[in-house]
Amino acid sequence: MNLTPVTDITGPARGGRARAGRPGLVALVGVGPGDPELLTLRAAALLREADVVVAGPPARERAAGLLRRDATVVEPAALESDPDLLAREARSGRLVLRLYGGDPLLFCSAAADAAACARAGVRFEIVPGVSAATAVPAYAGIPLTPDGTGEVRIVQAADAGRVPAGPGSVVILGAESAVTDVAKQMVASGWPEDTPLAITWNGTTPEQHTVVGTLGTIAADLKAAGISVATEHGPAIAVAGEGVLARRELSWFETKPLFGWRVLVPRTKEQAASVSERLRGYGAVPEQVPTIAVEPPRTPQQMERAVRGLVTGRYQWVAFTSSNAVRAVREKFEEYGLDARAFAGVKVAAVGEQTAAALRAFGIMPELMPEAEQSAEGLARCWPPYDDVLDPINRVLLPRADIATENLVTRLTALGWEAEEVTAYRTVRASPPPAPVREAIKGGGFDAVLFTSSSTVRNLIGIAGKPHAVTVVAVIGPETARTAAEYGLRTDVIAPRPSATALVDALAEYGAALRDAAAEAGEPFRRPSERRRGARRRIR
Repeated sequence: MNLTPVTDITGPARGGRARAGRPGLVALVGVGPGDPELLTLRAAALLREADVVVAGPPARERAAGLLRRDATVVEPAALESDPDLLAREARSGRLVLRLYGGDPLLFCSAAADAAACARAGVRFEIVPGVSAATAVPAYAGIPLTPDGTGEVRIVQAADAGRVPAGPGSVVILGAESAVTDVAKQMVASGWPEDTPLAITWNGTTPEQHTVVGTLGTIAADLKAAGISVATEHGPAIAVAGEGVLARRELSWFETKPLFGWRVLVPRTKEQAASVSERLRGYGAVPEQVPTIAVEPPRTPQQMERAVRGLVTGRYQWVAFTSSNAVRAVREKFEEYGLDARAFAGVKVAAVGEQTAAALRAFGIMPELMPEAEQSAEGLARCWPPYDDVLDPINRVLLPRADIATENLVTRLTALGWEAEEVTAYRTVRASPPPAPVREAIKGGGFDAVLFTSSSTVRNLIGIAGKPHAVTVVAVIGPETARTAAEYGLRTDVIAPRPSATALVDALAEYGAALRDAAAEAGEPFRRPSERRRGARRRIR
């Protein structure tokens, strides 16, 4: 049969590639319970090389960021109509992956698939995955052997009522719609009603949510939490046993300062990478919405002359006032077959942390960066004066956007330097984000928004509208706060210093304070977006 690609995951498929000189292989790979970071190193390596991938939607989602664009992805249903698919593709010299949620040999069909490969004489390997049966309780802060010993039984929900009462923990898979019935059945089979019980939905993801009770009270506990088991909330795992009691002290995932917060980051994907990673570390779900688009300069000759000047020693300094400027210069260098070695003998300045990070990624360590105000003005204030003894050349190259940096130029001139501004790129307002994102911005669907400059405030409102009043507004400094106020926005968080990482940290402190206040008042914590009028109670 012909492979049917899932093109929305990997792009246009080419039917897989033959691995020249190498025998084919079928790899039966566990991709963990939900968090993509729980993929094993072996699984990640195979995903990057795979020619054909057989996977359902949940497993595809975890693996999508690693797959080659020309990999062919097919639904598992294809194996029902073509059982020889895995073996045939492997015989063609391809690396074929069959993905399973969790671990492939725990409540999965990998054993049967491996046996079929063995009978067909095809090379195969089994790559263990992190099982949801152990990972989800760990993310919920529930030790399955709280004193380091004891018995752990893992069962499907349909079989939980047949587990005899005894010490240890019972992990119940597929408990999302059956937990109250399971509790009754376990009590009927001899389990004490006061046996601790916890149920966790969407474990190891930002949508994780845990309710704790006992076998006798779980129905009332779910009702008090506003949860109906008749409603689809995602996959769930329940744990019965004394280890549940340790959650009060060991809960670490759902108690992160920004856990489950949907945070709007109005920056391009490249600019937002480090910010988004830091937000995820605090439990947030970042969503990037570019407010500007970066385009090449209308007259590239300026940049060409600047590159020649760098190579021939025309400049003493190069001052980078944005990571976009670094990217533009790097791309022009690569166009000419040059690399960071062309900066030998040239001093480099960076306006702030993000720009410095872009330079280090290029292989360049900046000599100068303002510690306090990380802006063009801050860079101007810490710039050293020209010394005709120590500085053989008095020229400074300023690759910049088409928006001028007059303050920096004026300051450099006053210090005795000759500044040469070169348009490295142009900035234009980005296209509006998709309608659902615009509606979420204006309707309070985001818990917070990060503004890293006055232009991000103006441009976001221009392309998407003003954030809802319940949305926490975090800004990088006083100037950005003033711009936000001009547009009628309330500023809740101001970074203690003008850097994107400090801004994220400040937002996390704000989120932690809100959680602490709710706990002190004895109230359940509600994220900002859950406080808006008409917001429905739901499992995160």
